[in-house]
Amino acid sequence: MKIVDRYITQTVLSGTLIVLFILVGLFTFFSFIDELDDIGKQRYGLQQVIQYEVLKIPQQIYDLFPSAVLLGSLLGLGILANHNELTVMRAAGLSILRIVIAVLKIGLLLTLLAMLIGEILAPLSQQYAYHNRAVAQSEHENQQIVFNNRYGFWARDGNDFINITTIFPAGGFGGIALYQFDDQQNLQTVTYARTAYYQNGQWLLKQVEKNHLQANQITREYLENTTWNAILKPELIKIVVIDPHQLSSLELYKYIQYLKHNEQQTAQYEFAFWTRLTYPLTAITMLILAIPFIFGSLRNVSVGQRTLVGALIGVGFHMLNQAAGNIGLVYGINSIFSALFPPLLFFVAALFLTQRVIF
Repeated sequence: MKIVDRYITQTVLSGTLIVLFILVGLFTFFSFIDELDDIGKQRYGLQQVIQYEVLKIPQQIYDLFPSAVLLGSLLGLGILANHNELTVMRAAGLSILRIVIAVLKIGLLLTLLAMLIGEILAPLSQQYAYHNRAVAQSEHENQQIVFNNRYGFWARDGNDFINITTIFPAGGFGGIALYQFDDQQNLQTVTYARTAYYQNGQWLLKQVEKNHLQANQITREYLENTTWNAILKPELIKIVVIDPHQLSSLELYKYIQYLKHNEQQTAQYEFAFWTRLTYPLTAITMLILAIPFIFGSLRNVSVGQRTLVGALIGVGFHMLNQAAGNIGLVYGINSIFSALFPPLLFFVAALFLTQRVIF
């Protein structure tokens, strides 16, 4: 029976990898076509576009894996069903439950691999892709301008507000304006710095102009450098340049804690965070959904028809997931519930349909 288990595993694995390769290829191609419009912006040429798209592939794999595992399982098991191999296996004494367990084993392994890609490789490659793209499109080769409007990036740190206009490739920041208020929200100090670097848990501001606002006068002083203690770290600033759905769970958690500390809205990021945590449930649900379509009422239809049904299910799940997230944000529904509702609903439906087939 171990030989049969390996055969089922190889079939599901090959089907999933084929579908994943096709889906990633299609989405990468469409993204490449869209990116061609930016060719010619400063030093952003065809080579940079190709590099940018290649670096985005790990994120594409992570995003498309649940759909790929559904379609791949339908493809692989569907071929076995059409060739009557599943019938022979069952006639030889292999139960449907045993087949399901064999499919789940490879599904769990692939899900773990996809999660490692999404949590470790994808965020790094995605941020590196955006970094290189911004550098290539900036006016100066040694400077990365990451903000698309003249107001730059604004952040709050307790009673302090900071404005940053540029990010340097080496990790520093330029065009810093720091506004410090007291507990009564009265502006106390306005500090301008040409550059800033984060060292030993504090900001080192260089070429500083510091303005002290008092009741009857403004005192100005010029400093070669000064320090500013804050919980705001460079990685938190760089996080907001990337879509929150493309960050690792740990990065999202850190940013949520920062927003909570400053009493800012966190619903959008909490939904993204819990969506990432429910990723294994989503992937396994898509895998289980393939079982009733192979052994149930669709067992006599063609592979193409099964694939179409699988695609419709995948699209339906995606639409429900997006709708749950948007409704939750608009009406203030708990982020955990909004993120868990679609996968749990499909999971219960998958278990119900599967148990009818098995038992």
